[in-house]
Amino acid sequence: SQLVESGGGLVQPGGSLRLSCAASGFSLDRWAVGWFRQAPGKEREGISSISPGGGATSYEDFVKGRFTISRDDAKNTVYLQMNSLQPEDTAMYYCARTTYYRGGNYGPGTGYNLWGPGTQVTVPS
Repeated sequence: SQLVESGGGLVQPGGSLRLSCAASGFSLDRWAVGWFRQAPGKEREGISSISPGGGATSYEDFVKGRFTISRDDAKNTVYLQMNSLQPEDTAMYYCARTTYYRGGNYGPGTGYNLWGPGTQVTVPS
């Protein structure tokens, strides 16, 4: 079982990217999925999460209104559409799965137990 992120890259301020989190070796439809990021010298932080089926989503305030999480279970993939990107969004972005939808809780005990290797997003200043 694995998750693999893709879609990162270099984008100018104000630009957009769509990240993908593709699952293989298991069916993603029964899992909640979270997106996280880690900038150099900073701790990893949760960004957004989506419930199994996609009926519930959560966003941290710093991405609310700019990022949109979605899923296509037929493609075994979760997406993160990122608009109005700014230099402070520069980070390695990761996705992870968890059994139960946790909303805006991303810390220890939330059960994110399978992580992808990450995809780099760079927004120059």
